[in-house]
Amino acid sequence: MQLRLTENRTRLWTSVLALGAASAIGGGALVAFVHPLAPFAAVLGLIAGAVVMSSMPLGLYAVIAVAVLLPFGALPINLGFNPTFLDLALVAVFAMWFARTALRQTETRFVGTPLGLPVLAFMILAVFSFIAGLAYAPVNTQVIRQFVEVLAAIAFFFVIVNVAQTRAALRQLILALILAGFVAAAIGIALYFIPRDWAMTLLSALRVFKYPTGDRVLRFIDDDPANPMRAVSTSVDPNVLGGLLILVTALTAPQLFAAQPLLPRKWIAVMWVTMFGCMVLTFSRGALLGLVIALAVIATVRYRPILAVIILGAAIFLLLPFTQDYVGHLLDAFTASDRATQMRLGEYKDAFTLISRYPLFGVGFGGSPDLDTYLGVSSVYLLMAEEMGLLGLGAFLIAMGAFFNHVWRAWFAGGARDEFLAPILLGLAGALLGALIGGVVDHYFFNLKFIHAVVLFWLFVGLGMATIRLAAVDNAPARL
Repeated sequence: MQLRLTENRTRLWTSVLALGAASAIGGGALVAFVHPLAPFAAVLGLIAGAVVMSSMPLGLYAVIAVAVLLPFGALPINLGFNPTFLDLALVAVFAMWFARTALRQTETRFVGTPLGLPVLAFMILAVFSFIAGLAYAPVNTQVIRQFVEVLAAIAFFFVIVNVAQTRAALRQLILALILAGFVAAAIGIALYFIPRDWAMTLLSALRVFKYPTGDRVLRFIDDDPANPMRAVSTSVDPNVLGGLLILVTALTAPQLFAAQPLLPRKWIAVMWVTMFGCMVLTFSRGALLGLVIALAVIATVRYRPILAVIILGAAIFLLLPFTQDYVGHLLDAFTASDRATQMRLGEYKDAFTLISRYPLFGVGFGGSPDLDTYLGVSSVYLLMAEEMGLLGLGAFLIAMGAFFNHVWRAWFAGGARDEFLAPILLGLAGALLGALIGGVVDHYFFNLKFIHAVVLFWLFVGLGMATIRLAAVDNAPARL
C-alpha cells in the first residue's frame, strides 16, 4: 500500500512538473514570437472560456460582447490560422446547445418558428452555390473556414429562438445588446475627440489580438487625413461601425417612450444620444440613411415623439456652421460627385455584368471565373446575387419578407397591446429594416470578412421571431 501511494505521488509530481515545463515553454514561445502580453491573454482566454462554457446565458452574452466590442479579435496563437474570439464563443454556445438537447436538459422541444424553413432553404442554397462555384474558381482553407463561419452565423438564428423562450431571457439579451452598443459608441466618441496620437496608440494596443496598427487604425473621408476623421471604435471600419449602430440605435429608440422601459428612461436617453452621436461621427451615409428611415417607421407606427427628434436633428445639421462639411458629404452621395460614390457606381456596373453571366446560382465564394470581372461589391444584395445567384438572393428576400409579414400579423394580433413586448418587437423590426436599407450601399451583413455583422443580423432576426412567439403564446385564448 505504501509503495503504491509513493508511486501515485511520484506520478502526480511528474505530471505537475511536465505541465509546468510545458507552460513555461509555451509562455516563453508566446513572449518571444508573439507579444510579451500574449501569455497573460492566453490565460485570461482559458478562464473566460471556462466561464462561458458553464452557462448558456453567459455564452450568449459572450457572443454579443465580442461581436459588438471586439469583433476582429483573435487569439495570438497561430494554428494555421488565428481562431477569433467570436469563433470560440460560437463554438461554446453551439456545443452547450447541442449538449442540452442531447441530454434532454431543456423543458421544451425544438422550436423552428415559421421562419425556420425559409432560413434553412437559404442556407442550403448557400452550400449548393459554394460547391457549384468550385468549378469556376478554387478556394483556399481561409475561404472554406470563413464560409463555415457564415453558415454558423445564420444557424445562430435557431439557437436564439430556442433559448429566448421566456420574457426574462428575452429581456436580458435585449439589455445586453443595448449596453454593449452603448459601450461601443462611447469608445468611438472618446477615440474621436482625444488627440489623434493617443487614439492611434490605444487602438494599436489591440495588435496583440491581431488588430491593425499604426496610422491604418484612423480613418478619414476619402482616406485623406486633410478631411474630417471618421469614428471607428473597435470596429476597424467606420461603415461597419455604422451598420452596428443601425441595429442598436433603432433597437433602443422605442425604449425612450415605452411605458415599461427596460432601464430608467434617463439612462436610456443617455445611451441613445451616445449611439446616435457616434453614428453621425462615422460619416457613414448609407448607415445614417438606413437608421433615419428606421426611426421614421418606428415613429409612424407608434412613438410619434421620435419624429420631433428627427426634425430637430435635421435642423441642427442644416443650420449649424460646423456641420456644413457633413451636409456637403451627404449631398455628394446624391450627386455622385465624390470618389467613394463614383467607385460604388463602378462596382455596381461590374456586378451587374457578372450577375448577367451567371444569373441562377452565381459563381460561389471563391472568385470570378472571368478575367474582366471580379467578386465583390458594396451592396449586400448584389454581392449575394454574385455569390449565390438570383435564386439565393430571392431566398433571402423571401425570408425577410416572411419575417416582416409575421411582425405585421403579430403586431395587430395583440403584440401592440403588450407594453413589454411591443417596444422590443418594434425596435427589432426597425433595426432590421434599417440594416436592409443600409445594405443597398454596403455589404457587411453578408460578407465572409465580417462574420460578426452576419451574427448580429441573424441574432436580431432570431430575437424578433422569439418575441413574436412570446406574443402569440401570451395572447392565445385560454383553453377551457
